[in-house]
Amino acid sequence: MLNIQHLYKSYGQKEILQDLSLSIAAGQIYGLLGPNGAGKTTTINILCNLLKADSGTVRVNGHAVSEKTKYWIGVAPQETLVYRSLTCAENLGFFANLYGVRGKEKARRVQTCLEAVGLAERATSLAETLSGGMQRRLSLAIALMHQPKLLILDEPTTGLDVEARYELWNLIRQLKNQGITILLTTHMLDEAERLCDRIGILKQGKLLAEGTLAELRQWIPAQEVVTVQTTDEPTAIARATELGFVHRRYGGDLAFWLPQSLELKEIVALFENIPLSSIARQPVRLEHIYLEVTNTIHVHA
Repeated sequence: MLNIQHLYKSYGQKEILQDLSLSIAAGQIYGLLGPNGAGKTTTINILCNLLKADSGTVRVNGHAVSEKTKYWIGVAPQETLVYRSLTCAENLGFFANLYGVRGKEKARRVQTCLEAVGLAERATSLAETLSGGMQRRLSLAIALMHQPKLLILDEPTTGLDVEARYELWNLIRQLKNQGITILLTTHMLDEAERLCDRIGILKQGKLLAEGTLAELRQWIPAQEVVTVQTTDEPTAIARATELGFVHRRYGGDLAFWLPQSLELKEIVALFENIPLSSIARQPVRLEHIYLEVTNTIHVHA
């Protein structure tokens, strides 16, 4: 559905994208991750034909990006861009007009899109009366109005409470089940972990790692990550090194990579005579992989 090959983009001497290549198969959810300034927004603007790449190719549904391919792409931006003084149905009707959808087909699509995002009962409600989560769903309905083949979701759950996030996740899964291809950008790694079929990690315009979650776990040669709190960290690190454990810090916490899963009592025994006030075990998560990739690979412009 989407194929990007050797994409470059610079502003003056600053390289924004450096040899970016990735593909998204039809019906997949692809998560594009990276810190601010990594090049995610520039990539989206090039896909939408709003910005020209310096070199490289972008093909949507087998066709080079052009005015025509704009109609195959739906975008729900990070900012919830709805007209607050219009009703939900009027918002959708306005965008239907922009895409040249008229008459009975327009009415049908308005109803279908409202139903798709669970807002059919709020068709006549002003957008300003909706909660943040509902406004985000309305923005998603707008992006679906012209029946795109590729849906771009830019930070779709930023600023939402937990319940609204879960509702939107469920909606995204439903859209995937309908065969819609989705490119998702997010800073919420648990979101990417739960939703995405494949994930790419972008830094300073370069794709540093890509694959399924299982493939990306190869970056962390461990069965689990154990976080400890101790008043004698140097001795704990020395003991872990003797045992062949890699140590890292996550949010200031000391953690060790265990090559095999151990019972809690076995872990305590390994650190005998070292004062441990707490031990927390968890599987290798996307956050561990993301930090390893972005902190250990140095990108040279």
